[in-house]
Amino acid sequence: MCRIVGASRTLLPLLAALLQASVEASGEIALCKTGFPEDVYSAVLSQDVHEGQPLLNVKFSNCNRKRKVQYESSEPADFKVDEDGMVYAVRSFPLSSEHAKFLIYAQDKETQEKWQVAVKLSLKPTLPEDSVKESQQIEEIVFPRQVTKHNGHLQRQKRDWVIPPINLPENSRGPFPQELVRIRSDRDKNLSLRYSVTGPGADQPPTGIFIINPISGQLSVTKPLDRELIARFHLRAHAVDINGNQVENPIDIVINVIDMNDNRPEFLHQVWNGTVPEGSKPGTYVMTVTAIDADDPNALNGMLRYRILSQAPSTPSPNMFTINNETGDIITVAAGLDREKVQQYTLIIQATDMEGNPTYGLSNTATAVITVTDVNDNPPEFTAMTFYGEVPENRVDVIVANLTVTDKDQPHTPAWNAAYRISGGDPTGRFAIQTDPNSNDGLVTVVKPIDFETNRMFVLTVAAENQVPLAKGIQHPPQSTATVSVTVIDVNENPYFAPNPKIIRQEEGLHAGTMLTTFTAQDPDRYMQQNIRYTKLSDPANWLKIDPVNGQITTIAVLDRESPNVKNNIYNATFLASDNGIPPMSGTGTLQIYLLDINDNAPQVLPQEAETCETPDPNSINITALDYDIDPNAGPFAFDLPLSPATIKRNWTITRLNGDFAQLNLKIKFLEAGIYEVPIIITDSGNPPKSNMSILRVKVCQCDSNGDCTDVDRIVGAGLGTGAIIAILLCIIILLILVLMFVVWMKRRDKERQAKQLLIDPEDDVRDNILKYDEEGGGEEDQDYDLSQLQQPDTVEPDAIKPVGIRRLDERPIHAEPQYPVRSAAPHPGDIGDFINEGLKAADNDPTAPPYDSLLVFDYEGSGSTAGSLSSLNSSSSGGEQDYDYLNDWGPRFKKLADMYGGGDE
Repeated sequence: MCRIVGASRTLLPLLAALLQASVEASGEIALCKTGFPEDVYSAVLSQDVHEGQPLLNVKFSNCNRKRKVQYESSEPADFKVDEDGMVYAVRSFPLSSEHAKFLIYAQDKETQEKWQVAVKLSLKPTLPEDSVKESQQIEEIVFPRQVTKHNGHLQRQKRDWVIPPINLPENSRGPFPQELVRIRSDRDKNLSLRYSVTGPGADQPPTGIFIINPISGQLSVTKPLDRELIARFHLRAHAVDINGNQVENPIDIVINVIDMNDNRPEFLHQVWNGTVPEGSKPGTYVMTVTAIDADDPNALNGMLRYRILSQAPSTPSPNMFTINNETGDIITVAAGLDREKVQQYTLIIQATDMEGNPTYGLSNTATAVITVTDVNDNPPEFTAMTFYGEVPENRVDVIVANLTVTDKDQPHTPAWNAAYRISGGDPTGRFAIQTDPNSNDGLVTVVKPIDFETNRMFVLTVAAENQVPLAKGIQHPPQSTATVSVTVIDVNENPYFAPNPKIIRQEEGLHAGTMLTTFTAQDPDRYMQQNIRYTKLSDPANWLKIDPVNGQITTIAVLDRESPNVKNNIYNATFLASDNGIPPMSGTGTLQIYLLDINDNAPQVLPQEAETCETPDPNSINITALDYDIDPNAGPFAFDLPLSPATIKRNWTITRLNGDFAQLNLKIKFLEAGIYEVPIIITDSGNPPKSNMSILRVKVCQCDSNGDCTDVDRIVGAGLGTGAIIAILLCIIILLILVLMFVVWMKRRDKERQAKQLLIDPEDDVRDNILKYDEEGGGEEDQDYDLSQLQQPDTVEPDAIKPVGIRRLDERPIHAEPQYPVRSAAPHPGDIGDFINEGLKAADNDPTAPPYDSLLVFDYEGSGSTAGSLSSLNSSSSGGEQDYDYLNDWGPRFKKLADMYGGGDE
């Protein structure tokens, strides 16, 4: 049996919470401060701290900013803080009577900004009278007893009533954990029991909202509840012994979250837009505004009322509109809406909960913008009574006149947009009026060609209307109708042939010079004096000519129906007619000649080649005739063999199968294999008939039992077809061209190789040239001389003007320069030997060519050198006597030199 000790929770906490929420809601917060709203959070515990026990909840104010805050505890070994601000015990420890104090930090993850708050925990003293008072105030739920029947089975006793739900107001300030009820079993007197609760809010998400003391069975809430998130919790209480065995059946506990007026009404849109036609009567519906409240809609907290706070502008009346305070429907309450005076109204709408109670209800506002729409109360009026225009004849899609109107209604609305119509003067529908969407003008346009010779002027009656009818009681004035005078301009038009095309029937085979017909054109310009001349524009077979003046068409060649230019027996020729107007105009006409067939084509045998066996059996040759004429000048055909040569009728026989086919067979029993030309006479059915002798090439071969040739190679060798012979000749010609190209390429490569060896630039040929590498000047003491004289001393002072007494002995004697042969730039290989011999003779006869009997001058070192001059080393023929014995003292390398010059007569 379930029993509840003590009355339900008194209404005092509920009324206090309601009053507190109302006071908070009525107060307007002028400035929001980010951080902890409290400097110190306190919690009084009635027992020692257990591991995982929720202690209290710290709130952090974000001021409606999306901050990501991370909580930390100054005592992480004892306390931890979840993301929702709930503080839990990390371990179990006894709480001393002294105050336990620690800090909680909140840090912004993005800006690293940090806040802190102090937390004080105190142990509630347990006095006897407090225990009695607590037992009197806290509701106690007892598991129902179980009785034993006579048969020995346990059966749960029926409950006297259902356990009423626990009502808990939302947004309670605590302190937390806040005790709700105490759950116990009657068996706790004899057994040591453990209590637990399960369900959403306990061990299921969101976990940790409700906790129970496993020893005492005290059920507590650990944080403020929010009805808008979860309006009801359904928990189940369990009682087990210390071994975990179930002692009592689980009981259901329902916790209802009582709504508080903690949410303001919120409009679905901050700005609402509506329209109302001008001149609307009072009571005309305009629009509906809607607001919602997150509080309980069935309670006063969620019941809304609407009202209009202000109207702008306030003309012609400050109360042009009213609103249904329950539904939010806005309607008109006064007449006088005129778009030309006021085009838009702005209303401030207020929604208040608590059924609109201005003292306790929460309010919010929105803006309603009402646009006064235009109605068609002003008809369009033309700016002139008559409009003028002109158009060249035969022109379409040409704007003739521009009609302008005025309309006082709102531009670019159906009441302003003009629609034009032609009410008279255009019975054939040659004109149309389109509306310019930007200027609202009427554009009179020609939609059908106009002939000047038929109509020279049009007078149109046009009317202007709007896209929507005029308002009731308003009529169209005379200014809504106007006249349009259109003048047609005469222009030079194209001549035209009639009929076009012109069809005539003629037999083929007409001789040149035959007049076929007269093909003339007409000029539509009756009021212009013009001449027309004719020319031929298209004549594929060049059979016709046309007279340029009268248009007579005459043949200049024989007409042939079998020509490839004739399609389906019809020959097409096109002619051009041109006038002499300004500008000149022309038109084309087609002459179609239907050619009638005559028997002018003899039949031919088909196929032209065939194959048969040496014996009449087992096959024969089926042939037919090809005739380019048509019936009755074609089949049926007659087939026959000529009388000569006589071997034709002796060897072959022909049998007519029907009017188009015949069969050729061997008449003799055996005919030697080979290729035979059999003439066949074919006669058509024309009147008169036409005959032709055609040659049929027949290949006679040895056949097997199936009638197939077995000696094809021998027959082919005896006579090849024309195609095979041409193919063989082409292959031979291509092969000869390739061989010729290869020979030419080889000869050209040999010539290029010889040219590279013989045609060498003379400057690059070193065989008979003396290469000049460099010339050096004097020594260190010769820097005062002109170095250009040292490089080419002969050019400075000729030998002929030197005094005889100062000439050195080692210089070249003075003689006339011999003439050496000059080598050609590109010598022939055969001239090389002659060139060498001539050069050798010139060198032998040159007294100045070395070696001459003196020392050769290799270079001029200048005077004043400490090394002395080598010119003192004269030869034995110089007549000078010098002592060279000192060379013996210079070592073995100079001993030979001493023997040569100092050895006396030896």
